Amino acid sequence: MNWLLAGAAENDISETLQHFDAYGYARLGRVLNDEGLALLRQRANALMLGEVTYPGLFFQMDSPTGRYEDAPIGLGWQGPSLNYRKLEKLELDEHFRHWLRNPLFERIARARIEGAVVLYRAILFNKAAEGGSDIPWHQDGGKLWGLSQTPTLQIWTALDDAPVDGGCIEAVPISHTWGLASELGGVVPKEKVDAARADQVAVSIPCVAGESILINNLLWHRSGRTLTGQRRLGFSACYMSAQVRCLRKKRAPRVFFRVFP
Repeated sequence: MNWLLAGAAENDISETLQHFDAYGYARLGRVLNDEGLALLRQRANALMLGEVTYPGLFFQMDSPTGRYEDAPIGLGWQGPSLNYRKLEKLELDEHFRHWLRNPLFERIARARIEGAVVLYRAILFNKAAEGGSDIPWHQDGGKLWGLSQTPTLQIWTALDDAPVDGGCIEAVPISHTWGLASELGGVVPKEKVDAARADQVAVSIPCVAGESILINNLLWHRSGRTLTGQRRLGFSACYMSAQVRCLRKKRAPRVFFRVFP
């Protein structure tokens, strides 16, 4: 299977990486072809509907109110539904595993990560046609992640169009250079959002289905509900060095999936 658009594996990524380093995000443009897009959409539906299952797959249902803080925690699989907010551990699935291991993503990962590359998470983010949830300003790192070092590379691929009013990613340029907004990580405290005038300086990153975006984990980013009446699916793979260790103590430390040896 080769789901990259013709020539994408050999794309010149130098300017993309320069923009990524400077601003904390960068567009790759459309790189996933129609065949791969159709198969990943079909597999996403099959997973949410329980037609394909894997032991250990993580599910979170979306908030019934559209408020991020109202999303249920710890319930897991709640039966067939296309309203799950996220599915995690998608490296278990051969289709999603194939995409996150494509040669273009390998070139990018090796350009920013020394040695063997492992996966922190492979995750599907879903905003159902009814709107989904507003995701507040946040960073993907900190003590919340339980790692010896915060990863700095994730690649997000749109499986549906994500226009400005359709749940596209928004970002605060260069915010990845500010470090963690809180020791815990995750949602950025309101006082820091206000001090940085994040709502005023934010940029929207609309994209079409099949397009990929590089995101630094420390970048402040968010996404609103989709107001188009159309679903918005996005698949994100977070890559990091095999030297990074899981620090959790209550359970056995995680062993991370090796993507590129």
